[in-house]
Amino acid sequence: MSENKDPHVAESGDSGVASVKFVYDFTEGNKDLKDLLGGKGANLAEMTNLGLPVPPGFTITTEACKTYLDSGDEPAALRDEVSAHLDALEAKMGKKLGQADDPLLVSVRSGAKFSMPGMMDTVLNIGLSDKSVQGLAKQAGDDRFAWDSYRRLIQMFGKTVLGVEGELFEDALEAAKDAKKVTVDTDLEAADLKKLVTKFKKIVKTEAGRDFPQDPREQMDLAIHAVFDSWNTDRAKLYRRQERIPGDLGTAVNVCSMVFGNLGPTATSIGGGTGVAFTRDPASGHQGVYGDYLQNAQGEDVVAGIRNTVPLAELEQIDKKSYDQLMQIMATLENHYKDLCDIEFTIERGQLWMLQTRVGKRTAGAAFRIATQLVDQGLIDEAEALQRVNGAQLAQLMFPRFDDEAKVSQVGRGIAASPGAAVGKAVFDSYTAVKWSRSGEKVILVRRETNPDDLDGMIAAEGILTSRGGKTSHAAVVARGMGKTCVCGAEELEVDTKRRRMTVPGGHVVEEGDVISIDGSSGKVYLGEVPVVPSPVVEYFEGRMHAGANDADELVEAVHRIMAFADRKRRLRVRANADNAEDALRARRFGAQGIGLCRTEHMFLGDRRELVERLILADTEAEREESLKALLPLQKQDFVELFSAMDGLPVTVRLLDPPLHEFLPDITELSVRVALAESRKDSNENDLRLLQAVHRLHEQNPMLGLRGVRLGLVIPGLFTMQVRAIAEAVAERKAAKCDPRAEIMIPLVGTVQELEIVREEADQVIVEVQAATGTDLKLSIGTMIELPRAALTAGQIAEAAEFFSFGTNDLTQTVWGFSRDDVEASFFTAYLEKGIFGVSPFETIDRDGVGSLVKSAVKAGRETRPDLKLGVCGEHGGDPESVHFFHEVGLDYVSCSPFRIPVARLEAGRAASSSQGSDHR
Repeated sequence: MSENKDPHVAESGDSGVASVKFVYDFTEGNKDLKDLLGGKGANLAEMTNLGLPVPPGFTITTEACKTYLDSGDEPAALRDEVSAHLDALEAKMGKKLGQADDPLLVSVRSGAKFSMPGMMDTVLNIGLSDKSVQGLAKQAGDDRFAWDSYRRLIQMFGKTVLGVEGELFEDALEAAKDAKKVTVDTDLEAADLKKLVTKFKKIVKTEAGRDFPQDPREQMDLAIHAVFDSWNTDRAKLYRRQERIPGDLGTAVNVCSMVFGNLGPTATSIGGGTGVAFTRDPASGHQGVYGDYLQNAQGEDVVAGIRNTVPLAELEQIDKKSYDQLMQIMATLENHYKDLCDIEFTIERGQLWMLQTRVGKRTAGAAFRIATQLVDQGLIDEAEALQRVNGAQLAQLMFPRFDDEAKVSQVGRGIAASPGAAVGKAVFDSYTAVKWSRSGEKVILVRRETNPDDLDGMIAAEGILTSRGGKTSHAAVVARGMGKTCVCGAEELEVDTKRRRMTVPGGHVVEEGDVISIDGSSGKVYLGEVPVVPSPVVEYFEGRMHAGANDADELVEAVHRIMAFADRKRRLRVRANADNAEDALRARRFGAQGIGLCRTEHMFLGDRRELVERLILADTEAEREESLKALLPLQKQDFVELFSAMDGLPVTVRLLDPPLHEFLPDITELSVRVALAESRKDSNENDLRLLQAVHRLHEQNPMLGLRGVRLGLVIPGLFTMQVRAIAEAVAERKAAKCDPRAEIMIPLVGTVQELEIVREEADQVIVEVQAATGTDLKLSIGTMIELPRAALTAGQIAEAAEFFSFGTNDLTQTVWGFSRDDVEASFFTAYLEKGIFGVSPFETIDRDGVGSLVKSAVKAGRETRPDLKLGVCGEHGGDPESVHFFHEVGLDYVSCSPFRIPVARLEAGRAASSSQGSDHR
C-alpha cells in the first residue's frame, strides 16, 4: 500500500505507525468515498464541501461496522475516536450532548454504499432524558415540541435498539388520540405527550426488562451498535438479494446534530417542517418541482407515509424564503452530480437544513427520459447516458399496459408512484402475499402504508396499493427501485388490514382474494381484471410505431435514441434463438443480426412425429433410408423459409440434439394403451413396437445419454440428411439470387474425434450438392461447447471447427452437476435464501466456474485458429450481467430469444462503454 494513499489510514503519534481511522468529520470526506463513508456520509461531506447548510456531525466508517460484525465487538480505538469527534461537535455547537439546561441532541442514522431505503435503522433525538427534556422545552419556548421529541426518541429507541414491538407504541399513541378525540398526533398537547412519555417508558420497562437509559452517551453507543446490527436483519439481507448488493460491504453510521421540523413558530419566526425533494420527477423523468412536504414534523414522518403530505410546490406559499433557497440548492446539486438528485431537508423556524442527498432512484421510463435530457443539456455524453439505463429497465418498458378502450370499473385514484399495469388478488399483509404467490397466485399487496417489514410481501406481489403516503413514502421509493407497480395515497379507499378488507367509495367492499387492477402510470384503481395491450416500446420495436411519428410519445423517442447510442458503441453482435420464419422475422424487426441457434428438433414435432417414429422403429437399413428420405424435403423447406427470412444474415443450424425417446409417446400412456388392447384381445402391433422402442431407448439420465453428436454417430444417415437439407436449401436460395449464410453446428461434442467423423461426412454431402447444383455454398461447420471436456480441450476441437457457440445452459448443468428441471424446483430457493447463490447460475453466468471454462476455451480456441468465430446461444445470451461478461472475454456475438434482443443490444453497448456511470442501487 502506498504511503498515506488509503483515505482511512492515518499516522499515529510520533512513531509514524499507520493506524486505521474509523471516524470522519463531515468536513473531511467527499462523494467519492462511498465505500468507506457510505452513500449518506459521503454525500453529507460533499454538500458540506459545497458550502450548503448541513448540520455538523461525523461519520463512523463501514470498516468499523465490518470489524464489529466479524468480531462481535467494536474496534478498540473506536470509542476514543467517537469521543474526540463528539467533543469537537459539542465545542462547535456550544453545548454538551444531553446537557440538562440546553441539550445537544443528535441523530444516529445508517448509510450503506448503496441506497437501501428503510431497510436499516435510524434513531432521532438522542440526548433527551427526564432532565434534558425540561431544558429543551425552556430553550425552545415550546413544551409541546420538547415532549413530542422525547416520546419519539423512546418510541424509536425502544423499537430499534431494545427490540420492543412497534405496535405497542402505536397502540398507545392511538389510545391517547382517542382519549383526546383527535385524529392526528399534532393535535395532542404537551400534557398529553407528557403522559404518553410515561406510558412509553413503562412499555420499555415491561418489554425490554430495563429502564429507558438516561445517560446520553449510553443512548448514542447503543444506537450505533443497533445500526451496525441492522445490516444483518432479515429485511436488509432480503433487499440486498433482490437488488444484488454484496453482503460484505457493511454500513456506515452518521451522527448528526439534530434540527427540528416539529419546532413550533415564535413571535419572530415561522414554524418548520420536513420534506423530500427530487430535482426531476422520479416517476416520469419530467423536469419541474417534485416532492413532498409535511409541516410540524420530523424527517421519518414523510418517508413512513403515516401522515399525508402536501406537494412540495405548496412550500412556496408556506415559506417562500426557504422555498427559493431550496430551489437554488436543488439546481446546484443536479448540476454538480449531473443526475437526478433525491434530497431530504428540514426547516427549523425558517432556517433550511440539508439532511441528505443521493442520486435518486427512478422508474424505467424516467431513466431513459432523464438520460437523453442530460445529453441535450450537455451535462453528460452518450457513453455516460448508456450507463444511466440498463436492460432490466428496458425489459420493464416492454411489459404490457392497460387497454384504454376497455370497459372498467374505477373505484379510486392515488398517486402514480411507480408505473406499470398490475392485476391480482387483494391481500392485506406480507405473509399472505408471499404464501399465495408461492402457490401460483398473482396478488396485489394492499396496506395503509408499508414499512420495511413488508419487503418480502412487496417482492412477492405484482403491485402495491396504499391509502396513505406520497411519491416519497417507503412504498413508493422501494417499488420504484424494484421496478414494481405502485399506487400510493389513495385516500378515498378505506383499508382495514385487521378485517382484511377495503371499502371503496359507494360502500362496495373488496374482500381478501377479490381481483383488483392498479395502474402505476395514472394512479387509477379498478375492480376486476383490466385487459392489457402491448406497450408503445414493443410497438416501436415491432416497427408499428416510429420514433419521429406524431403518435410516438417522448418515451419511445428516448428509447430510440438510447438504442442508437448502444448500437453505435457496441462491439458484440446480437443474434436470435429462432426455429421458424415467423420468429426469425420478429427477431429481425427487434434488431437481430442473424440466428445464433436454430433448434432443428422443433421441426420434427406435430404431424412429422410419425415420420420420426418410423425412423426409430426401422428394423432394416432400407426402412431407415425410406424414413430419412421422407423427412428430407420437409427439412429443406423449413430451411428455405428460414434463410429467406434472414437473407443476408448468418443462420446457425444445430443438428438434432435431444434423445430420440422425446419423440415417442409417454411410456405410461403407451403401457395403458397396450394393456387395454390386450385385454380386449385387439391386435395393436404398432403400439407394441413403440412400447418396445421406448423401453429400449429408456435412459436413467437422458441429458447425459444418447443425444447430440452421439446420435449422428450411432444412427447412420440422420445428420447427413439434415446437412443435405441445409445445403440444398442454400443452393435454392442462391439460385434465386439471394444471400443465404448458413452455419452448421454439431451439438454436444466432447472430443475432437467425434467432430472430425461427423465433419468428414458433412463435407462429403456438401461437395455432392455443390457438384449437383453448380453452386459454391460457402457453408461453415462448427460446434457447441457445452461439456466441460470440450471447454478444456478447446484448442484441439478448434482444429476441426470454424466456430464455437457456447451452450451455457448445458455447460452450467454439467459444471455444477445439476439437473436443471429437478434442482430449480427442489432446493434452489434454499440456496438463494442461505446466500450460496446470489442469483441462479441458470439466469446469470457463473463467472468463477462456468465463466472460467468459457474464458479458457476462448483463449485456447483462438490460439489454434485466430479467426475462430465465437458466440453464445444459451439463455445467458440475453441476461444483462452475462452480456457484460461475454464482452469482456471477447466473444463475437450473443444469441437470445427474440423478445430479449433489445435488452442484449443495450447491454452490449453499455459493456463497450468505458464510462463508469452512476449506480442507482
